[in-house]
Amino acid sequence: MRRWPLPTAAALGKAGGQAGTAAVELVILAPVVLAVFLFVIAAARTSIAAGAVAAAARDAARQASIARSPAAARSHALASAQQAISQDGLHCLPVVRVDTAGFSVPVGAPATVSATVSCTVRLSDLGLPGLPGAKTLRAVFTSPLDPYRQR
Repeated sequence: MRRWPLPTAAALGKAGGQAGTAAVELVILAPVVLAVFLFVIAAARTSIAAGAVAAAARDAARQASIARSPAAARSHALASAQQAISQDGLHCLPVVRVDTAGFSVPVGAPATVSATVSCTVRLSDLGLPGLPGAKTLRAVFTSPLDPYRQR
């Protein structure tokens, strides 16, 4: 029967010096990996919210352009923007401004209506240092008025 030689103290010292490095690396890298992960979440949340605000501005301008009066244009635009924001799952109250100057242009001349939608998205719940507590997103969309429709 063959016996393997027992490891010497020098051999044990070389292998034992590497034993705690994995734990130290984990302690150093874990916060970095977590910060990168939270930053990706913040970027994704901001990007999705920017798309939702742009869609809300587009819908608001379109609804304002088919309204018959400036007052109706404002109310339809606000309702449309609120509905678009809620359907996209954003938890913010949109601020909608509608430029209805195109309604004063004479029939037959080209005119437009524009809608500006602003929404503040919360980032404070992520708890990442260096991120602002909230980011305000803004989108503007312009839609043409029918030049031959009575205003």
